[in-house]
Amino acid sequence: MADNPKIPEFKAEWKEGEAGRWGVAIDMDLCTGCQACVAACSMENNVPFVGEEMAGYGRQMSWIRVERLWEGEFPEVKATPFQPVMCQQCGAAPCEPVCPVFATVHSQAEQLNLQVYNRCVGTRYCANNCPYVARVFNWADFERPEPLPNQFNPDVTVRRRGVMEKCTFCIQRIHKADDQAKSESREVMDGEVVPACAQACPAEAIVFGRLDDPQSKVSKLSKDKRSVHLLEELGTQPRVSYLMGGSNGNLG
Repeated sequence: MADNPKIPEFKAEWKEGEAGRWGVAIDMDLCTGCQACVAACSMENNVPFVGEEMAGYGRQMSWIRVERLWEGEFPEVKATPFQPVMCQQCGAAPCEPVCPVFATVHSQAEQLNLQVYNRCVGTRYCANNCPYVARVFNWADFERPEPLPNQFNPDVTVRRRGVMEKCTFCIQRIHKADDQAKSESREVMDGEVVPACAQACPAEAIVFGRLDDPQSKVSKLSKDKRSVHLLEELGTQPRVSYLMGGSNGNLG
């Protein structure tokens, strides 16, 4: 997959004027599992809450989930940190080559894995090929009782049923910061773009920024000795780093 010329490879160094590489670093020693990131993501991106019955069928629509990890065998089971999981925005995304209508593509400007809703025909091939189970299928036009429609974010499309959805790294906020920086004839500053999940995190466990900027906070955290990637052995080149092993040394 990495040899596919259509899939852009990560570059060791970033040069001014080249497309950016956005990424996330999550410190699992700080995450408390409060689910504030899940609620904030749903509010920011117009994600519907499906209700108890649909959730029982496994049809949750949240773009980010908080997993609880465990170690050991019964009865010596030990709880380990919480792990927020969203789309990993892979550099060599397994979801892209299987889409028959090119609804999941790689952005040249932001170098992110995009989902083009008006192309998607709901085959769910991308979800089946995603090793991180980070994509959700919009099963229905879920009702939003009043006054919930008033909280729709006008910067984000309201999706209809039958399409795949996933985390976008709050790309609408990236575009807004890019436009502001261009109007002021400057580069986007580190920390200027904050996705909803990072903004809502009370423990500041989620850090977002440019991986191609060696001076950015997220770039430094991604190179920390505690930094690991989910299923890194698959060669998907994920943009989300997890820092673990500080207060839980057995995880490092």
